[in-house]
Amino acid sequence: MTATTAVIYKSQRIAYWYFALALVLFVLQVVVGLWIALQYVITVPQAVVDVFPFSTARAMHTNLLVLWLLLGFMGSTFYLVPDEAQTELAWPRLAIVQLVALAVTGVTALVGFFFGWTQGRPLLEIPTPLDFVVVAAALLFLANVAVTLARAKRWNPVQGTLLGGLVFLAGMYLFGMPFYRNLAMDWYYWWWVIHLWVEGAWELVTAAIAAYMLIKLTGVDRRVVEKWLYVELGLFLFTGIAGTGHHYYWLGAPKAWLWIGGAFSALEPFPIVLMLWDTWRATRDGDGALRPRLTWVYIGGMAILHFVGAGLFGFAHTLPQVNYYTHGSQVTVSHGHLAFYGAYALLNLSFFYFAIPRIKGLPGGRYHERAGHWGFWLTTLGVLGMSLAFAVAGVLQTYLERVRGEPYMIAQEPMRFWMLVVFLHGLLVLAGAIVTATHLLTLGPERPAALAAAEVRAARPAAGAA
Repeated sequence: MTATTAVIYKSQRIAYWYFALALVLFVLQVVVGLWIALQYVITVPQAVVDVFPFSTARAMHTNLLVLWLLLGFMGSTFYLVPDEAQTELAWPRLAIVQLVALAVTGVTALVGFFFGWTQGRPLLEIPTPLDFVVVAAALLFLANVAVTLARAKRWNPVQGTLLGGLVFLAGMYLFGMPFYRNLAMDWYYWWWVIHLWVEGAWELVTAAIAAYMLIKLTGVDRRVVEKWLYVELGLFLFTGIAGTGHHYYWLGAPKAWLWIGGAFSALEPFPIVLMLWDTWRATRDGDGALRPRLTWVYIGGMAILHFVGAGLFGFAHTLPQVNYYTHGSQVTVSHGHLAFYGAYALLNLSFFYFAIPRIKGLPGGRYHERAGHWGFWLTTLGVLGMSLAFAVAGVLQTYLERVRGEPYMIAQEPMRFWMLVVFLHGLLVLAGAIVTATHLLTLGPERPAALAAAEVRAARPAAGAA
């Protein structure tokens, strides 16, 4: 079986516009994040704060994150589904309408934040009227995907996992729409959205997209990847749903949930280890050549940093004895940045590097990689540095505020240096994001000299085997 290197169905090209908008929002998210980090380092003039307060910047930063990741997932789905179903997308024009609706909603929400038009709940700040637009766009998306798959009648584990994750994602969003008079209950259901998105629905989507890429890049028998997909999905859902309990502080929930959540969160690294195993085995069972190399760098980085950020960093502070002190501190921010980057940002970027060369019809799906390597390492080293600096600042914050009982502003002073380190590494992330976005949007064919060198490298293992 050979790896697929070209777009077969016309409707797959719609994905490109989702990718392009996602990349623009990715860069904008990093710019706003830098502004937030700077406010921990210097005293911003009050006149600036009055116009652009910290809370507004944070709402923009987090909502841009959610929007560009969702656009990446949707674009990946519109690329993946026609290929898996072996038919054109049911309603291609509807996919364009959906993209326009989400783009207009995003711009409206960002402008609205400046004027205080917000629900006020972190990550779910967009006003209720815009919530209904998001729900409508999600329903259009699910209908388009479901009808395409139903008409094709070619079900497989990748399709089922992806559709299940998308339905779960839309369903969980509904719990964040109503307001509850009891604040503890309101936050209780808020965690149903936030946690079960990132450790439930999004993990299903991640598993399906990663499995699809492995199959297409290596040409390996589908069953090699799909039989492990069931194990990964079972563990993701089992640990993700039960792990919600480690967030239930000060909500009136039974104390047992803290222990259940902490214990099951400890299992979350294991499915990610299986993803690493899948990558290695798929490469071994294929032709053994990792081409294009940059695409595999992103996939490898995704698997490793998914394990470190979501698994190890998460486990380090989710046990009740630790989380009681670190909950909501910069330790949580450290975990969040590395986990989101490793698990989801790199997943999107991996798929962009997988799909865009095929959409553009580049020979063999190969492209000129040099600038892309610079983008990857600048962004990755920047995020790693930020996460480590956040972790040190969080330990200081936890000790000063929650052990010694120091006031918030007193505790901020010794943290200032480490937030400066965060800001400086953020500059690396911004440089890497700009290089990556520019490279992806201007991808060109692999240069002849690089192509010849790649063919020589690929021929060496075969010659050695002979």
